[in-house]
Amino acid sequence: MEKVPITQIKALLKKIDQTDDSRLTALRADTRKGVQQAILQWERQQKKQLELVEKYQEMSLFEQEKSALGFQMIAGIDEVGRGPLAGPVVAASVILKPGHQILGLNDSKQLSAHTREDLVKQIQKNALAIGIGEASAVEIDQLNIYQATKVAMQRAIDQMSIQPDCLLIDAMELPNGLPQEKIIKGDARSVSIAAASIIAKVHRDKWMAEYGQQYPEYGFEKNAGYGTQQHLAAIEQQGILPIHRKTFAPIKEKIKN
Repeated sequence: MEKVPITQIKALLKKIDQTDDSRLTALRADTRKGVQQAILQWERQQKKQLELVEKYQEMSLFEQEKSALGFQMIAGIDEVGRGPLAGPVVAASVILKPGHQILGLNDSKQLSAHTREDLVKQIQKNALAIGIGEASAVEIDQLNIYQATKVAMQRAIDQMSIQPDCLLIDAMELPNGLPQEKIIKGDARSVSIAAASIIAKVHRDKWMAEYGQQYPEYGFEKNAGYGTQQHLAAIEQQGILPIHRKTFAPIKEKIKN
């Protein structure tokens, strides 16, 4: 084993996924520093993978409970964009396939843009149905952000190719008569809600990036409509846009003045 190049050992480690693998036992006897470092890296990766599996199993409990009650089309629902000064609030509804395993699902705000994009592809492959709904800035001003969020969520449900028989909703309740459970911080506690959070986040970010091209001074592709220094300065210098929420401070105060 001493003469085997370290590059080959690293390639071998990629094929090993059990700590009691006899090949791993043999490698541990190799005293070369490069081999021992490769084994340490493998152990760290295995630990991370185990943590992802445990997190996934923990986040599947709500879905398992509903499935045990006889529900088959369990939709996770979440929204993004309640806080920004501009743009729509976007909601997504996702029914995941039985037996799926999408490791790394979490609250979309806790994930990098690259990770979200990768997870969107996995969600699309492992979903029975996905729906996306929006409520515009005008609707937010007319209804208030809380009610507009409900509208966006119901639109997401209505847009699905398969209608759910049970809802898991992040911190909200919908008056649609469907069996449902409101879950506080659901996007970090339920795989279905986390999937919806990621779908909604990626969809809204793309919308805001397009607005960023249309209104380059406001930096929407970077701030997603939140009140950053660049955004607030652009409001002062360029004015209020049709996509701004007129009932949100400081835009509301600026209109009054």
